[in-house]
Amino acid sequence: MNSNIQINNAADVCRIDIEGTIGVPEAWQFDEPEQRVATYEKFRETVRRISEIEAPEIVVDIRSTGGDVNDALLIHDALRQLPGRITTRCYGYTASAATIIAQAASAGCREISANALYLIHTSICATEGNAAELSGKVDLLRQTDRRLAEIYAARAGRDAAEFETLMAENNGNGRWLSPEETVAAGLADTIVGTEEQTTDPAPRNEANGWKKLLAQLGIRTETRLPRPEDRNILHFEEDRTTRRSATAAAEEAFGNAGPTRVLPREDPGYAETIRTANQRAYEADARRFRK
Repeated sequence: MNSNIQINNAADVCRIDIEGTIGVPEAWQFDEPEQRVATYEKFRETVRRISEIEAPEIVVDIRSTGGDVNDALLIHDALRQLPGRITTRCYGYTASAATIIAQAASAGCREISANALYLIHTSICATEGNAAELSGKVDLLRQTDRRLAEIYAARAGRDAAEFETLMAENNGNGRWLSPEETVAAGLADTIVGTEEQTTDPAPRNEANGWKKLLAQLGIRTETRLPRPEDRNILHFEEDRTTRRSATAAAEEAFGNAGPTRVLPREDPGYAETIRTANQRAYEADARRFRK
């Protein structure tokens, strides 16, 4: 079973993580007994544990693209019967049956991530049989769609027909809604994961980063240099004055410089050896010692 429901029940806050497929596909519920015990019975035990939660605060994290509608309704009803405050938080792709569980939150506590997408659509089933059997399944699907639309409408305070229309878009496949569209449709109350930003957040973040770095280096940043007229922080007026003074001094020194002067010296003779300065100094010292 590609589903995972984890319950971390604490005295103050109980967290429930719902991932993967919701519940167990109906076809699996009537397989061999040993397989049923490992799937559907395990799911029923999870629902029972949810119904027995006594924490005053319950947070349900949902990361699921849906599953079995009947099982999602079981989780929804179990959560709605709890005495504590319930917050549902939708992340990633939240779709289909998972959106039913999201509606189990307390008033104003349906949250959706700023990076999530939300999808509701008409019910789907796989079946076979004669015309009468197929007609019965069609009626069941339509009744299920009306019931789901009523659940959405009850939480949104709107007409169920609005959600039937939304579910029926794209031949019943629905349409992925952004977090803003989800809230506007009344399917969620709050977008989480966003922070208030200024109109130009990048310079502020960069400036704060520089301040922290300079503080670590022991450099005070309280004093701010005036902004130059050309808005180029690399060319303050003081810097330009200093550079002009240094350049003028260098040009003056260059103009006063003359050719290199050396003392006249005769070229050595044909048989004379050119001695280095060290050799000459050594010979001079040797002569003084001989005296």
